Amino acid sequence: MNIKTVGVVGAGTMGNGIAQVCAAAGLQVVMQDIGEAQLERGITTVAGSLDRLVKKEKIAAADKQATLANIATTTALADLADVDIVIEAATENEALKLDLFRQLDAVCKPGAILASNTSSISLTKIAGVTERADCVIGMHFMNPVPMMALVEVIRALQTTDETCRVVHELSEFIGKVPIEAKDSPGFVANRILIPMINEAAYVYYEGLASAEGIDEIMKLGMAHPMGPLALADLIGLDTCYAVIKVLHEGFGDSKYRPCPIWQQLVDAGYLGRKTGRGFYVYDA
Repeated sequence: MNIKTVGVVGAGTMGNGIAQVCAAAGLQVVMQDIGEAQLERGITTVAGSLDRLVKKEKIAAADKQATLANIATTTALADLADVDIVIEAATENEALKLDLFRQLDAVCKPGAILASNTSSISLTKIAGVTERADCVIGMHFMNPVPMMALVEVIRALQTTDETCRVVHELSEFIGKVPIEAKDSPGFVANRILIPMINEAAYVYYEGLASAEGIDEIMKLGMAHPMGPLALADLIGLDTCYAVIKVLHEGFGDSKYRPCPIWQQLVDAGYLGRKTGRGFYVYDA
């Protein structure tokens, strides 16, 4: 495999997980975010994740140290100039992502692949703001990244077969299973998952059952490992809201109409586990 160095944009939940699995596979990782505090939290999260693996005897203590040693941090996008691939894992905001890809296109070396972990935004549109549209692709990891096997590989209209081949190879190298999907609002995973979560939010909003009741019904009745509202809290309510809006706007179909509770919770700052409160309240 010709990928040796990986840039990760964003040190949050998805970004630090992507950095961890790439570093654990022996790749050199440069994780970038806008501030030192975000980077410190990201590294602390990775260290905690590795500690749990050591405790479960999935890895040795030496593996933890080797993984952490493979991750460098920076607040400057310019420090990604020499990486072989960048995986962007910033907030699910179209304007932000388009701006980031313009900057990455200007900074990164010729031939470097620019991948996005977007869960819903058009890769064709993202590719279109760069001068290397053939090297732009989607790598949609699942949360939590270290535990979940899937990577949805999303081809933009402009993506070449070679770019797709390299990303498939990289995904397998870091222990994931790449499955290709076409560029369409929500792709496959979130086009199915997020409307289900949105419907669970409507059931809660209409007072048909408590959050606990809704989740237990889905766990016991449908054998889901986690209820939809607890899963929404894990994903992030702002992210869920962003995706359901993309589906609603992208297809123009009322079946994707966002439940009003999303706006209320996001306005209140109740974004799920990452803020300590969403559909549930979490200990600090």
